[in-house]
Amino acid sequence: MEETPPPLLGSSKPHLEKLTLGVTRILESSPGVTEVTIIEKAPAERHMISSWEQKNNCVLPEDLKNFYLMTNGFHMTWSVKLDEHTIPLGSMAINSISKLTQLNQSAMYSLPNAPTLADLEDETQEASEDQPEKPHFDSRSVIFELDPCSGNGKVCLVYKKGKPASAQDAEIWFLDRALYWHFLTDTFTAYYRLLITHLGLPQWQYAFTGYGISPQAKQWFNMYKPITYNTDLLTEETDSFVNKLDPSKVFKSKNKTLIPKKKGPVQPAGGQKGSSGSPCSSKPSSGSGNPARKNQQF
Repeated sequence: MEETPPPLLGSSKPHLEKLTLGVTRILESSPGVTEVTIIEKAPAERHMISSWEQKNNCVLPEDLKNFYLMTNGFHMTWSVKLDEHTIPLGSMAINSISKLTQLNQSAMYSLPNAPTLADLEDETQEASEDQPEKPHFDSRSVIFELDPCSGNGKVCLVYKKGKPASAQDAEIWFLDRALYWHFLTDTFTAYYRLLITHLGLPQWQYAFTGYGISPQAKQWFNMYKPITYNTDLLTEETDSFVNKLDPSKVFKSKNKTLIPKKKGPVQPAGGQKGSSGSPCSSKPSSGSGNPARKNQQF
């Protein structure tokens, strides 16, 4: 069993500061950010890495080996405080060597004749000039789950030439919830930098897909901008999802001058005179009759 040590708040140790590339200081100085937590893990032993390679008939990339020799996995979280509520937001995770397991190729559901991942694969996805050949769920590729992405997909270590697999054949890919593949990086080091510089924001991996991140995730991206060269991609079309309130337009009708309405509808000339004449003639008669009555009394 793998023991989980108690979490550490912030980066109180020098090796953790080096591991997180100093991003903890940036988070702790950001407005509203609280509970920046790192779960410290002991380094993996060399025999654990050798055992994994023999069991899976795959050679780990050298940079991933060095990572595991420094820490057997990685997990960093942070929250934001809105009003009086604390909301978990950022999460950065790398599976330990024992949890670096092959993507399950068995039936997805415990039902008779249930489809496997290979049955659900979209064969229309082909390589192009911009994108390399997509991984396959069958024996043509060997896929290991590197990061569960908090249920928003899976970041995978992919060997695209099957077993036995060499370290030179390894790439990092993102598998979204619709089972479509998206290329991320050639090396684990490059992916780890992306993970850190995107601050573990929700759905940040979708910034490297054709359809991008969700509108809700874009709001968080605007509040806590990633430290990345890809800012143009993340902030494009901001006017399309930010709700803007223009008081001058919303309350424009209240500022209009009131136009007096006519007393009555337009009617024929004879009827209009007859209807308006009776009240006009009654006013002077009533006004002249009052003093006459008063004189009679005296």
